[in-house]
Amino acid sequence: MMRRDLCLKAIARHVRDDDIVLPVYSTAFDWLDVRPHPLNYLSHGAMGLASSHALGLALGRPDKRVIVLDGDGSLLMNLGTLVSIAEAAPKNLYHFVMENGTYEANGGHPIPNRGKLSFSGFARSAGHANVHEFADLQIFEQQVGAILGEPGPAFACLKVVPAGPQERDYSRLHGPHVRQAFRDALAKS
Repeated sequence: MMRRDLCLKAIARHVRDDDIVLPVYSTAFDWLDVRPHPLNYLSHGAMGLASSHALGLALGRPDKRVIVLDGDGSLLMNLGTLVSIAEAAPKNLYHFVMENGTYEANGGHPIPNRGKLSFSGFARSAGHANVHEFADLQIFEQQVGAILGEPGPAFACLKVVPAGPQERDYSRLHGPHVRQAFRDALAKS
């Protein structure tokens, strides 16, 4: 099992300045500490919809890589998106799922069937050709650059430990200034 913040640091080393990154819920707080950037698309309040938003952005902006930093609980809310992504097959979409077995943002409650389901299996069954799974940080660090270099859609399940209670300043995620910064950065590029 890996720590989410270390996985995010490994991903950040391969994120380009013009990439759009969609971090969700607890992952968003860690990501903002690792890589604050105006092209971070913060979709709080839309549990399960980050991958759907990412699909729309990837199709609408094929000139940009779109990277989703999802949670297992969030993805469970919208498993159908895996089928839509596989069918549309945007070559610029990369979906990383942090599997910690909990709805961490909602108090750490266990997800249904924790430990008995396979998010990589869901992605393969939905038709994704590029599916990866990691539980060892060293191996993930060695391969993340290649994953982000292959044509999408790519899916990677990262087995991470729950982070536990966190201090959350939601003003960093919400508000018109955050949305305006994203719109401005997207319009510039």
